Amino acid sequence: MKKSLFILAAGLLLAAGCGNAPDKEAFTKSLNSQAEKEYLQPIRPGYEGRNPFWNKFSKKFMYAPAFDFAEVEGAAKYRFTASQEGFESSFEDKSPKAPLSPIWSNIPVGDTHLKVVALDEKGTEIGLAGERDFFRDYPFSGPYLQKVRPYEEAARMALLYNDGIPQIQAWKESIEPDMTYKHNTYPDKIIGATIRNECLVAKLFPNKKENALKIARNAAQFLIDQSRPEGDPLAFFPPTYYKDLIASANNQGKIMTMDPIFAGDAFLDLFDATGDELYKDRAVKIADTYKAIQREDGSYPIKMEFETGEPVNSASAMLTPLLRYLRRLEKDYGVKGYEETLAKGEKWMKEKALETFDFTGQFEDVGVDVEPYQNLTNCTAAPYASYLLLYGTDEDIDDARDLIRLSEDQFVHWTSRPDANGIHHVQVPCVHEQYKYETPVDNSSCNVANAYLDLYEKTGDKLALAKAKALVDGLTIAQNPGSGFTPTTLDYRETKRDRGRTFWINCSCSTIRIWLRMAEKGY
Repeated sequence: MKKSLFILAAGLLLAAGCGNAPDKEAFTKSLNSQAEKEYLQPIRPGYEGRNPFWNKFSKKFMYAPAFDFAEVEGAAKYRFTASQEGFESSFEDKSPKAPLSPIWSNIPVGDTHLKVVALDEKGTEIGLAGERDFFRDYPFSGPYLQKVRPYEEAARMALLYNDGIPQIQAWKESIEPDMTYKHNTYPDKIIGATIRNECLVAKLFPNKKENALKIARNAAQFLIDQSRPEGDPLAFFPPTYYKDLIASANNQGKIMTMDPIFAGDAFLDLFDATGDELYKDRAVKIADTYKAIQREDGSYPIKMEFETGEPVNSASAMLTPLLRYLRRLEKDYGVKGYEETLAKGEKWMKEKALETFDFTGQFEDVGVDVEPYQNLTNCTAAPYASYLLLYGTDEDIDDARDLIRLSEDQFVHWTSRPDANGIHHVQVPCVHEQYKYETPVDNSSCNVANAYLDLYEKTGDKLALAKAKALVDGLTIAQNPGSGFTPTTLDYRETKRDRGRTFWINCSCSTIRIWLRMAEKGY
């Protein structure tokens, strides 16, 4: 592909074992060549029979796609024609569902129209099999900008910024959230993240330990006080929603089923920091409730009534957070008794989630009444890939790769098109969160980067490490060098709108943790 198609940031990729600049340049070229070859391979296309066609709602592709176009009676073959302004490329195949691999490398980055027509034995057009518009996205093509400060320093700066937020400091004197930070309306996720942030502050900054743990304890007490009482169907579950600030009114009295795990992980962190058995006990009781409410097939509802535990619809939750939570309890704390719960959950994920390939969104601020594949997200696909790489067998590696490729194909942006003024409206590389929120989010970069790191550590795939590093290094560039503030969204905004930029502390904590991981591993 022509280099002019790619708006690339300058810099050099970190490559273990590389020597001088020519060696690094050759190494980078080899990675780019590997990436270009991999992009010719379609991602779990429906014609294989493993899963349905998953890309009905997809708007952009990095890997050669295949579409569920209908066969035309009397057709001997089909002509596929991809066109843009001033460009056209075609090939023929016996099936209308064939991937675009034969011409994918020829198609420039840009808005693309695909038309598939049926041909008879003489090559005469006899009908239309289908057509589709999509954006042929920029592929990975290094080098990208490197980090602008050491990872651990970036993490420490972000921790101190978060700790200094007035609404966080307010917990020192209260066991009620300061609702001027409106995201506190999501207690499990946001107040759980506040606890985890303060536990890290206590660990890394001894002079701040006393205040940090006081904040964490008070925040934890709020979650405990708001939890369902013993004997209830959802006993010991803290709420997904509190008050009604930015949450939709129809969410009141509901709970996202996987959300109490945010609180459970926070309680475990606080137990680690304090040794107080109260918090470990709470974490275990949350697991006990999950054990009690698991359905016979291993699944859980995606959303329930908080008081009764009744499902709000027929949709099922993606179970990776629970699977990792149960693994943590056993591995780090020796807590047993969840083997059957874990096994049934793992079986459901493989037999249902993986085999449908519908890794739908699980967001408390987005509706869950969607068609299959209507709201795909990296936030369910990439973490499950990580789980398979960490806890699965060698036979699971290919499935994990497919999930990572799906996450890259649909949500990663290695670069972007500038507007008429030459401005890129997102910081790249970046990762969009979901179909229903097409905005780059730091937590999404972390999801995909963590999966790449897990793939590298499992297989030694240096391209996976290079992709992870490009995403994580980009987060250091997004960080405010003066305050340590790490923005949740990585889009560029006009001044008035930028002053109201949203900040989710749970997303910031994800960024902090991956920086600490990169520092610990020496990447």
